[in-house]
Amino acid sequence: MAARYVRKLAVLAKIETTYADDALPTGAADAMLMTEVTLTPMAGGEESRELLLPYLGNQGVVLTGEHVILEGSIEVAGAGTAGDVPGYGAMLRACGLAETVTAGTSVEYTPISSGFEAATIYYNLDGVQHVMLGARGNVSVELTPQRIPRFRFRMIGMSGTITDKPLPTVDFAVFQTPVVVNKANTSLSLHGFVGPTERISLDLGNSVEPRLLIGWESAEITDRKSSGSATIEAAKLAVKDWFEIARTRQRGALQLTHGKVAGNIVEFLAPAVEIGRPTQGSAQGVANYTTPLSLCPVDGNDELVISVK
Repeated sequence: MAARYVRKLAVLAKIETTYADDALPTGAADAMLMTEVTLTPMAGGEESRELLLPYLGNQGVVLTGEHVILEGSIEVAGAGTAGDVPGYGAMLRACGLAETVTAGTSVEYTPISSGFEAATIYYNLDGVQHVMLGARGNVSVELTPQRIPRFRFRMIGMSGTITDKPLPTVDFAVFQTPVVVNKANTSLSLHGFVGPTERISLDLGNSVEPRLLIGWESAEITDRKSSGSATIEAAKLAVKDWFEIARTRQRGALQLTHGKVAGNIVEFLAPAVEIGRPTQGSAQGVANYTTPLSLCPVDGNDELVISVK
């Protein structure tokens, strides 16, 4: 029996026209260049029969609520040309983000509150293919200096087929080589503060539930509470008083831009960020503050916008 190797993996994702109808993604057009991928192929619960018998013993269980969970990361990078759709666009759309293309300029992803799209995802681990149908999920991102930034996806979908299938031939040409987070490549403004930052994370905050009913099964996005966290070098209060901002519940803008060359720029915009209670810490002997972030909408469906330029 030939061994199967975990390093030989292909993940394909394509937006469905009809919910949970296989969109038939291909390696040539829909391959996802991912890292740190895990699959839970038979997530769900168990129902015990609880039979009363004239003897003791394990009666076994019935498996219930079967669905699939896929988690994995994709590097934060552009599409090669400003205005082209990035390779991971289908994944963002399946996380409740609408895609707007401005030719030659940018592709923008904005939150929506209805009409959520879903994706078919193929997960092929060295010759065994798992199919997820109607997949929807959540996305988060973390930027840490001297590291490659990555989107982190958690997708929930309905169970499709599991079959022996040769690994597809994949095309990753649209995925660009990322740049590391540093002073040259990355800029951040939070409530007007542009000082040294040790880490920032953002989370779209979707609640995704498998809804398994008589006559209907789906993965539903039922709520969204966008949030984040920033660890910032602790300036004097005369420079920035984070405590007063938190206490008075002021809202201010966040603009985070990664990349400097057109075609490989990703920007995160949040117009109304509330600062939570700062906690004091240190790194390399320098004092810092870690502040929770609440990303609030202004006009609706605008609390976190991702722009690929």
